[in-house]
Amino acid sequence: MPVSNRPDPRRWWALGALVACMLVLGFDTTILSVALPAMSTRLGADTGQQQWMANSYLVVFAALMLPAGLLGDRYGRRRMLITGLTVFLGGSLLGTVADSPGQVIAARSVLGVGGALIMPLALSVLPALFPPEERTRAVGLVSAASALGMPLGPVVGGWLLDHYWWGSIFLINVPLALVGILACVFLLPETSAPSSPAVDPLSTGLAVTGLGAFVFALNEGPTRGWTSATVLGTLAASALLLASLVGRERGRSRPMLDLTLLRHRGFLWNTAAASLITFTFMGLLFVLPTYLQVVKGQDAFGTGLRILPMMGGLLVASRAAGPLVRRFGPRPVVTGALFVMAVAALLGSRTGVHDGYGWTALWLTLTGFGFGFGIIPAMDGALGALPRDRAGNGSGLLVTLRQVAGAVGIAALGSLIAGTYTHHLDTAGLPPTLAEAADASVGSAHQVAAELGSEALARSADAAYLHGMDLALLVAGITATLAAMLTTACLPDTRPGRSVSRSHAVVAEMTDA
Repeated sequence: MPVSNRPDPRRWWALGALVACMLVLGFDTTILSVALPAMSTRLGADTGQQQWMANSYLVVFAALMLPAGLLGDRYGRRRMLITGLTVFLGGSLLGTVADSPGQVIAARSVLGVGGALIMPLALSVLPALFPPEERTRAVGLVSAASALGMPLGPVVGGWLLDHYWWGSIFLINVPLALVGILACVFLLPETSAPSSPAVDPLSTGLAVTGLGAFVFALNEGPTRGWTSATVLGTLAASALLLASLVGRERGRSRPMLDLTLLRHRGFLWNTAAASLITFTFMGLLFVLPTYLQVVKGQDAFGTGLRILPMMGGLLVASRAAGPLVRRFGPRPVVTGALFVMAVAALLGSRTGVHDGYGWTALWLTLTGFGFGFGIIPAMDGALGALPRDRAGNGSGLLVTLRQVAGAVGIAALGSLIAGTYTHHLDTAGLPPTLAEAADASVGSAHQVAAELGSEALARSADAAYLHGMDLALLVAGITATLAAMLTTACLPDTRPGRSVSRSHAVVAEMTDA
């Protein structure tokens, strides 16, 4: 489709279709997080299996992001968006009939395939539809749609879990996916870039297996031991596979993984900032529901309601980010957002067993503010550094790195919690089978404590989980602080009135090349 300098007259209607797509993904992201404690109890899933329920989606999502973006560039972004929503619909239906952790992981993997087609293509359409002066607003609306799905997910998911079987959290995706499909069919114009690189099956396979091996090692480290042959061998295999991927792509004239995009400062550091923000946010979102639901004794619906301060802060910040960026430029906004997230995580790391909900609501609200203020200008800055004919490839790389960061955040912080929990849990005097069950997760420990009538075991489990959660939040806070310092030093300064927009300069440079 030839590129025109005139904005598409249907662009704001088309944005409605993209909003519907992102609403589906936002809804699904958080509906599982609040369901994990209940699912682990009903399905007998240990901490590692819970991490895979969350990470199977993210790993597949991240590994297929690049080929998905290229498929849209070559064969039509609307066509691939509709395909992605259809696959997402199928994965949701599969999840409704799953009755074991393995089947849930399989359903989440199918959802990851659908999400991989939806996310980069929804973003890659924006540079083709909107001129630079409108793109920030468009990115903000798309991000706000995803954000709007997040607070709805825990609340609706919690209500469903309290009244129906846990598979209903997948069934709720069905009408949302259908609405997204209809919106794409009737509202979204077809765009493509047939000259984009072809999808390479070998590179795709290297990405899937390399990322999968890396996340597997992070998940299994606390259980098997970080020095075990399985974990070390998997980490070595992951490094070899990912190095092979980079080597293969660097040797191709038209690579699927276009690492030359990272040579441009605007794209590189905005992508790094977005990835580190996602690492912190997804890690916090993973540790929170178990604390609220198991340690504090809330039901699923109550847990969803208590996550709302985070989502409320996110929604408010997502609307306020655009005006602040226009006035001060993206660097101070992104840097400030990371410092706010660091403060939130460090405050959260001071949480004690007997603390009330008010303390939790405080650092949750700050987390939402930080994420909302940081993610939009970082992603808009990265997208602004892409020429239109490489939008799918570049947005695929951007979202791939964000999803990898999210998966690493869940795996790394989840592993910290699991290892610390096992180390601090007091199972002295319990039969070996019951001690093993209590070691699996704090939810399992509460079940064992209820069967034995042991309040001491329940208190020990709560305290052990809090040790792990506080350590994970401390690591997240330190990571966000370092990311803020890095952003201050490296993110391009594009304050209003400073000569030419950096994103325009990068686009011109890349187009000339």
